[in-house]
Order: sequence, then structure tokens, then C-alpha cells
Amino acid sequence: MAYLSSRRSFLKRVSAAATCLILPSSRIAFSYEANEKVHYAAIGLGKRGSYLAPTFARIGGELVVLCDADQERIGPFAQKFPKGSVYRDFRRMFDECEKSIDAVVIATPDHTHAVISAAAIRRGKHVYCEKPIAHDVREARVLRELAAQKKVATQMGNQGMATDSFRRTLEQLEDGVIGHIREAHVWFVFGGSGPRQPPQDTPPVPSGLDWDAWLGPAAERPYHPQYVSGWGGWWDFGTGCLGGGGSHSLHLTFKALGLRQLWNPPHNSEKRIRVESEIPEKAPHGFPRWQFVRFYIPARGDQPPATIYWYNADEAELHRRGVWKKLEDIAGRDLEWKDNSWTPRSGTLIVGEKGVVHTNAHNSVCQILPADKFPQQAGRPKRYPHVAGHEYEWLNACRGQGSCLSQFDHSGPVIELLLVANVAGRFDEPIEFDPVECRIIGNAEADALLRPPYRTGWSL
Repeated sequence: MAYLSSRRSFLKRVSAAATCLILPSSRIAFSYEANEKVHYAAIGLGKRGSYLAPTFARIGGELVVLCDADQERIGPFAQKFPKGSVYRDFRRMFDECEKSIDAVVIATPDHTHAVISAAAIRRGKHVYCEKPIAHDVREARVLRELAAQKKVATQMGNQGMATDSFRRTLEQLEDGVIGHIREAHVWFVFGGSGPRQPPQDTPPVPSGLDWDAWLGPAAERPYHPQYVSGWGGWWDFGTGCLGGGGSHSLHLTFKALGLRQLWNPPHNSEKRIRVESEIPEKAPHGFPRWQFVRFYIPARGDQPPATIYWYNADEAELHRRGVWKKLEDIAGRDLEWKDNSWTPRSGTLIVGEKGVVHTNAHNSVCQILPADKFPQQAGRPKRYPHVAGHEYEWLNACRGQGSCLSQFDHSGPVIELLLVANVAGRFDEPIEFDPVECRIIGNAEADALLRPPYRTGWSL
């Protein structure tokens, strides 16, 4: 009987009559006392959202709004946070709750990350967005520019950058301990969805799901549970391993190579990045079963040209192609991490003149090899701040205490580069990306995929 009562209460809160509580402590950005709670909305309460929503409340935030297109996902959190307002459509949430929230935590499917982030930033709200922050290249560009204009605290959810190991290793790479870097290798043992066709049957939309809000800016289509439960394997909703895995694994390489400067004006042809992709067959509605990519990076200041090699395939394919042995030879050791790391057989190798850096898939554990040649590599960072964690760093930045290492000014260009490789996988010839102008040179069809059209009624 108690369950039925609480469910009736929840359904009333998520009904059309629901409104947002206007809190008397509504503030403008950076007007907080040192330890004042940051009032935030949790948007998207699936796998990652179900972790993030209570986590920020536990470490100093106050969860005041719950939002998910599927009301069944809201239910458990509405009971844990009974004072929070509940919504299924983030647009209505912003209309009614703008003065009640200081920040948003976004963990929806990839295709709605950018529209929600942009709506929040335009209202002066701080944004923590799960990786990747965008589904398409141009979205990442717009978010970076908006964040700079509004001067809000932003953070992409790639926790590896918050570790001492990442930050101390980055300092040493910037100090030149392994010399000039001419190549890096990033690999995942995932593979992709492969060719697939959209479902043809049209089951009814579940009563608790707002299909229009879930679909967001993606092209109109009938509801199907395959889209909702397996969105990551569909081109229109997910970003494949490049977006989901690369947005963990590319950061140390990106920073060590100083790639961010390629995005700075002035524009010139010497800043262009050539991207070559190899796949077994096209997968128009999904992602290739395997994909190997080469990013040819031009010289930057006193740093020589470099090549980033990307491999996403199951282990059998990596062994068959000789990739696994090649990587083991470079590392001079077994590639598997023994620390219970997520995807312990995926990782990164950054190859310098004097040594090699081996990281796990998150870039959270890093080691300079050979280890006996670099005995002083561990410990706290000396220039970059030591932080209690990725989420703590963002909450502090919301209060005006420092900035985030993975703020959109960094993570935006990283995501652009990764998503350009998704575009490259749809063409038989290499593409050339201009990072200053955010366009692909000499291929109008590929260039259009950097900014595909939104469904009517949706925009950034």
C-alpha cells in the first residue's frame, strides 16, 4: 500500500500540472560562498545518470530537478529525492525551473547532449555533460564557443583526467622526458555494430515515454524499443567507439602533442589534419565491425609532425592483422592492465624518442616505459592541481574555485577530431579537416555530415 501511495504521488509530480519550486537562493554564475551547495538538475537517469544524479548530491550539490523522457527511470529517484521537481521534457524544465537551478548534469543518449548543453549554457548554467559532449562535429564547436561567451563552468565526463597519474605524466611529457613524440596508438577491443537495417514494425509507444523528447533533434521515425535500449549502436543516436571510447583515451595524447593550438586562428592550410579510415564494409545505419584510422597531424611550433593510429576491433582481428604484436613490441611488455581497469586490454601508447607512455583505456593509470629508466614518475602533480575527483573539480569550478581540466575548451576539440573520423569511415578516400574553420576540404558530402540537419522545431 505504501508503494502505491508513493507511485501516485510521483505520477502527480510528473503530470502536466507539475511546476518547479523557485528557490530563494537563485544565483548568477560564480556568486557562491566557498562551500555553498550548487543546485542542479539531473537530466537523463539511465546507467550513467543513475550514478551521477546522487553522486553530486553526496559531495556538495543539491539535486532539485529530475528529468528523463522515460518516467519509469525517474520513479526511483523521485522517491529518494522527494523535494525535487520532475520532468520528462528538458525544454519545459528550463522554461519553468530556470531560476531554481545553477547547473545541469547531463547523461542522456549522445544525440541530445548538445541541445541540452546549449540550452543550459545560454541561460548561464554550469554544465557537466557525459562523454561525448556532442553527436556531431559542429555541435562540439558551438558548445565550446557558447561556454567561452557565457563564462560558465563546463566539464566532460571523462574521469581519467582527474587522477594524479594522468596529471603528473602530462607534466613530464610537457617537460620533454621522452623527447619529441611522432606517433601514438589508441586501441579498443570492442568492434562495432556492423551493417544493420532500421526495424520495420511499429509497436506502440510505452505510456511512460515521451517519444518526442527522447527523439530530440534526430530525424522523425516511429518509436521502436531497439532505438531506446540500444541507441549506442545506431548512427543517428550514438557515436560508436570513437565517441564512447575515444573520449576517454585520447586526452593524454591530445594534450601531450599540443593539438589544441591547431584550433586557434589564424586559418591556414598548414593546420589541416588528414584522416584515413579503413573498414571492412559500410554500415550506414550503424558503425563498422572494425575500423582503423590514421590521423596525420601537422607540425606545431617546435613539435614535429605526428601520426595517431586508432584501432577498434575484437582481439581476433587485432591479432590477425598483426596489430597486437606490434603494440606489444612498442611497449616492451604485456598490454593488459592488472588493476581491474575498465576494458583492461584496451589502452594507449605514446611513443617518444627516449621512452613510451602506456595508459589504460581511461588514461587514469599511466606509466612511462621502461620503468627503470624513469624512477621519479609517480606522485602528485606539481603544476596541475591535485583534485579529489572529477566531479569535485566541477562543483568547485561552479563555485568559482578554479577551472576543469576537461572543460569544453579542451574536450570540444578532442570530440571534433574523434567525430571527424566517424565521418571518414563513410567514405572510400581520405578526408582533410580544417580545425580552425571546422570544415572538410574538397568533399562537400563529407563536410555536410559535420552539421546534419535537425528535425523541425529543434536547434542549438
